[in-house]
Amino acid sequence: MTTQPETTARLLITCPDRPGIVSAVTTFLYHHGVNITELDQHSSDPSGGKFFLRLEFQTPTLDVSLGALRQAFGDVVARRFDMQWHITHAVERPRVVLLVSRHDHALMELLWRWQRGELRIDIPMVISNHDDLRGAVERFGVRYEHVPVTAESHATAEARMLELLAGQADLLVLARYMRILSAEFVARYPQRIINIHHSFLPAFVGADPYQQAADRGVKLIGATAHYVTADLDQGPIIEQDTARVSHRQSVNDLRRLGRDLERQVLARAVRWHVEDRLIVDGNKTVVFAP
Repeated sequence: MTTQPETTARLLITCPDRPGIVSAVTTFLYHHGVNITELDQHSSDPSGGKFFLRLEFQTPTLDVSLGALRQAFGDVVARRFDMQWHITHAVERPRVVLLVSRHDHALMELLWRWQRGELRIDIPMVISNHDDLRGAVERFGVRYEHVPVTAESHATAEARMLELLAGQADLLVLARYMRILSAEFVARYPQRIINIHHSFLPAFVGADPYQQAADRGVKLIGATAHYVTADLDQGPIIEQDTARVSHRQSVNDLRRLGRDLERQVLARAVRWHVEDRLIVDGNKTVVFAP
């Protein structure tokens, strides 16, 4: 987590790899009076590959406004190297809307971290297809919207959700939201919907994965956070984790361990997204984890 968000800006870059990129970027920032405090980079192939870079720099000695710096960077550096890039100010708080059904563990983890200041986000609302968690959410001072969904009302429910979300969400997080979003809905938020999956993908899809795992005598269980695409559970993977288990553990033990993994993995994925530590490259991600 960035320790001085009021004075920190971030730069993310994707471009064809070639000599001189790091020199051009750092020299440009040096000439505008900033101090680079974190830099990470990756090349998919040193010959003809893609280059990825994330850096943080301090703004108190910046000689122009951040807006003017963006304009100059685009003209002087980004165009020269054919970059996809963006600069953000760490003090800005993304608006994150949480979607949930009845399982509360992933939702409560995010709300707790937000309340403690560990996630620098705003949470304008929680949307659920059930009303069960209203009291728990509202105790955090967060608006709760109940939008029931059935097979017959799916399109109407999604239209209502989009109405609620209009101008309110920079990121959607499916904190165990147990309904499939339509391709049309997902297209409204490209690379801005994160889901937590209750397995180490692609194993044990469908209902009651922990019973499936117990029936198969697995030795590892896991959780996967990924971006949502139109292809179910096939989006770019952000984070995964596993726990070793044995025949001594019951299905309830597996569920408990799985819930712990899910909430930790999802929290890390959300934090990395809002801290600009993720770059999507096709159907995978480059993760500049701290």
